[in-house]
Amino acid sequence: MKEYVGMVATQVAQVLLMIVSKSAIADGMSSYSFIFYSNAIASLILLPLSCLAFHRSPNRPPISFSIVCGFLIVGLFGFFAQISGYTGVSYSSATLGTTLLNLIPGFTFILAALFRMEAIDIRRLTTQAKFIGTVVSIAGAIIMTLYQGPSIIPSSLKATISNHLVLGQSSNWVLGGVLLTIDAIFASLYIISQAVVLKKYPLVINLMFSYCLICTFLSGLASFVVESDLSSFNLQPNMRLFSVLYSGIFGYAFLVTVQSWCVRRRGPLFVAMFHPVGIVIANLIGVIFLGDGFYLGSLLGSIIVVIGFYTVMWGKAQEQKIAADHSSVSSKLDGETAPLLQDVEEQSVSSTP
Repeated sequence: MKEYVGMVATQVAQVLLMIVSKSAIADGMSSYSFIFYSNAIASLILLPLSCLAFHRSPNRPPISFSIVCGFLIVGLFGFFAQISGYTGVSYSSATLGTTLLNLIPGFTFILAALFRMEAIDIRRLTTQAKFIGTVVSIAGAIIMTLYQGPSIIPSSLKATISNHLVLGQSSNWVLGGVLLTIDAIFASLYIISQAVVLKKYPLVINLMFSYCLICTFLSGLASFVVESDLSSFNLQPNMRLFSVLYSGIFGYAFLVTVQSWCVRRRGPLFVAMFHPVGIVIANLIGVIFLGDGFYLGSLLGSIIVVIGFYTVMWGKAQEQKIAADHSSVSSKLDGETAPLLQDVEEQSVSSTP
């Protein structure tokens, strides 16, 4: 259950990151400066941990040219996902951002099938379960976001004002939607590239340190090229400083490291499937802590998301069970074959004149 607990924790951190980043950008901070500070703080946190992990790992593979290229590819995909995502949220709203990020499981499933990271055989029930569960989870998340329905628990006036200020909508939804769709594509490529690199270089902390360092360099370079007003780097008022500190510590150092660890342990589709679950977590946080209303659309969407999520997890569990059974059968056959060969060799030796 460690991977499940870890992914739920990262989704809570992701929901809060969406809120604080929207607040900082709405307060005048640019996407580039926000990404620069967040990744710089995460790099400082992960630097001593990566050095410690590197020196304590007895079976660490050598850093070859292909691994360095893999680090750069992960950093590039992650940087493009961050830029398109935060810019898309600034043009539209966190609501639309949360909705379109639920395309990540579908894109990840397709890419994982193309790269043969997921067993695909449409005749098998496990493959059908993963495909249907992915589609159902995405549909449930979209229903939760776009369909409200009658109120089950009314919202408070404070929550209504807070949502208007923090999650407020913009008129340029078309451009925001295009950028958020691009974000979902790059996020899927980022998850897949992690899985590829971690097969050759399984030190998660070192990979995530290099990822944050590359994003820091690229965002800083992009800021000086694109930004004409460098006042966006100012960390005053305090809301900017709080948003950057939260993003660096929990939104990047913690979130990306745990997600990468889960990618190595369970595969890319397992991690991607938690994005629709994040919608359910966002609604629970809003109702319990922020006084948001709870509506029929949220209830129906949550049920559909959970059904789809468990359908995918059931399919993956059955695949692991089948693989374990095949492994045990093959090991038994090997154990039975060895004595048989030994008996044949003894008989041939004894019959030799």
